[in-house]
Amino acid sequence: MKAHILKGSKQEIAESLVRISGEVREAIVFEEESAPEASKTATDDTEDIFAEMGPFMVDAQDVDDSREGVYTRMQGE
Repeated sequence: MKAHILKGSKQEIAESLVRISGEVREAIVFEEESAPEASKTATDDTEDIFAEMGPFMVDAQDVDDSREGVYTRMQGE
């Protein structure tokens, strides 16, 4: 399976999409919010796009992700 990233205007993306053989399984659309009303409805109606990854995520506090911290063995390793 090969993934395609299409960039450009809405029209350009639509024209490029038509030329690709295969199946469209998912699309991400960025929509500008122009008024405070729009932000209220967006938070009420829009689900978290990363929610499906929740079961696979780890919530760790104070993680040392520096190069030294990543490559240095901890006690017991």
